[in-house]
Amino acid sequence: MDFGKIFIKDCNPTKMGGQAVMEGIMMKGADRTAIAVRRPDGTINVKESPEKPRGKWMRWPIIRGVVAFVESLVTGTSTLMYSAEVLEESMPEEEAEKPGKFETWLTEKFGTKAVFNLMLYFSVIVALVISIAVFVMLPTWAVGLLGRWIGSTIALNLIEGVLRIIMFVLYIAAIAQMSDIKRVFEYHGAEHQTIHCYENGLELTPENCSKFETLHPRCGTSFLMFVMIISLLLFSLLGWPNLALRIGSRLLLIPVVAGLSYEVLRWAGRSDSMLVKVLSVPGLLMQKLTTRVPDESQLQVAIVAVNACLADRPAAERIYDVDSYGRLIDRESAAQDDTENSEKSGPDSGAPEIDGQTEQHKIQYVYDINEIKSCGSESAVE
Repeated sequence: MDFGKIFIKDCNPTKMGGQAVMEGIMMKGADRTAIAVRRPDGTINVKESPEKPRGKWMRWPIIRGVVAFVESLVTGTSTLMYSAEVLEESMPEEEAEKPGKFETWLTEKFGTKAVFNLMLYFSVIVALVISIAVFVMLPTWAVGLLGRWIGSTIALNLIEGVLRIIMFVLYIAAIAQMSDIKRVFEYHGAEHQTIHCYENGLELTPENCSKFETLHPRCGTSFLMFVMIISLLLFSLLGWPNLALRIGSRLLLIPVVAGLSYEVLRWAGRSDSMLVKVLSVPGLLMQKLTTRVPDESQLQVAIVAVNACLADRPAAERIYDVDSYGRLIDRESAAQDDTENSEKSGPDSGAPEIDGQTEQHKIQYVYDINEIKSCGSESAVE
């Protein structure tokens, strides 16, 4: 592992960060979040959302880590759901999954936004319950069976922590074999390479981005490894009471572990000392599982997301489409031209080409094309 290519000496660390999603990337900048998703027709859908003002709690160590952890769960889930919606609406009608009777009833009764929020928070709760059951309750129960042979409470806690880490690594290694997850991990690598390129002051092009490592010291994967290691050390101080007390104490300490891990990650992102490098090794090794080398098209998506965060226009809710070079696509004009061409040449005359691919589907778009044009869409990569 070449630390010189990960903790780059002359780079300028920023707060730019992101997350890989289905066929895309979410980037979070200083005043906005941008989600860029590659559609099947080769175009890139972009959604910008302004960042909410940070409260005073962001100045409080540990507390800010807990809040950031909860926010990341909600934001991460909503981002994944959005990317799935973009891909679903791009599918032919005969392939798209139709909503069930219950979902249709909920939508008619409460509205689309309310149903989305319900699904969002339900997904977060389910994910938390499954994670706690698998990575908190199961290890402490399993190691508890060894209590009749091992008398040291410290040893039992350490074995539990090591088992938890092994289970987590095996879980990541297993899902990494799935084709869809491989694509997500490639976009994860594109996210890191693009942030490296930006923090080193180079022009954001696929060629420049590809020169950098897919590993990054501020990655959320490293945060999870810090959580595992800190919990291992912290839980070792609690003794070995009965199962109910062990589970209860671990659940109560999850916010403390998350807060401490957040502070360690922030420190690791700002420092290039040898101590930080050593402490970062487990997370960086884990990133070798959660990142893969992306192709040019995936780097283009990451660049579009970063440029959207860096745009001069005021932060606001926007949804629009661009090509692989960040040039805005006027879908309304394209659809009108397509209709006129169809009337002249017949239904089999073909659809307009975008990025060398044929646009097959007409999709509903919600954005003010004139506003985007007037706000400097020319800031995209040339």
